[in-house]
Amino acid sequence: MKQSLSIFQANAFTRHFYFLFLLLLVACSGSQPSGNIDKILEQFHDPTSDYIMVANHRAAHMNYPENSLSAIKHLIKLGVDIVELDVQSTKDGFLVLMHDDTIDRTTNGRGRVKDLTFTELREFRLKKKDGTLTDERIPEFEEALNMARGHIMVDIDLKTNVVKPIVETVIRTQTQAQVFYFTDQYDVLKEIQALDEGSMCMPIAYSYEMADSALQLLNPPVLHIDHSFYSREVTELIRNKNARIWINALGDFDEKIHRGDAREVVKTLLRHKANIIQTEEPGKLLLYLKSAGLHD
Repeated sequence: MKQSLSIFQANAFTRHFYFLFLLLLVACSGSQPSGNIDKILEQFHDPTSDYIMVANHRAAHMNYPENSLSAIKHLIKLGVDIVELDVQSTKDGFLVLMHDDTIDRTTNGRGRVKDLTFTELREFRLKKKDGTLTDERIPEFEEALNMARGHIMVDIDLKTNVVKPIVETVIRTQTQAQVFYFTDQYDVLKEIQALDEGSMCMPIAYSYEMADSALQLLNPPVLHIDHSFYSREVTELIRNKNARIWINALGDFDEKIHRGDAREVVKTLLRHKANIIQTEEPGKLLLYLKSAGLHD
């Protein structure tokens, strides 16, 4: 009897210990950072860092449907820092990802986004750049944010001036820390800052004077500049405001990266200390930056 009792007590102790161990595991896992976002945000908020951030235009649309969930998933796996997403509103107020006013180019359907309901939009399938039809549907903005949460920063390219629902969705998905808003309409960015005091924005400037105004008015963590006035004077102005400098490799530069000339492209793009490059060749650009110690 005594032996049976001690076995029971031992088993009870084992079960109790195992239960406490499981609780400890759950607590520890909950305290861990999700994905890679902590590292990315640390670099984003340190414009003096040598780390060159990589942003992808329209969510990896060279090999996947643009603005698609599969494209976002691919970029996360690849280790890209920032994904650009284009956001519009449907006829019945649903937020979806779509670059053009119409769905004609990127789906097997036709019509303007603002003239179609969400249910109507979901009847169509997304196409790749080469025209190949896929099984993917036009994603909701909220779906995309949930996929990105904890893994990658999001550059929201605003295709609408009705921004309150967009801001509310960002807040609801708890992605404020990794999202910033992009447009050349500074009044819209001010409205967003009024809706969410802690929101981040990325204005675009087309001259030194415009860059100075944007920095004074919006205090952004990043400023998008144009190649036409890319100079040491401009980048010093931006760096003195503790902001990062965004420049595009789209077009001819990306064609050179695709051909294997990433070294020359990067040398040109970084000559005046830009430190975020938007590209449609993220894999090849990342490969070079890592080999050069610029994306460790």
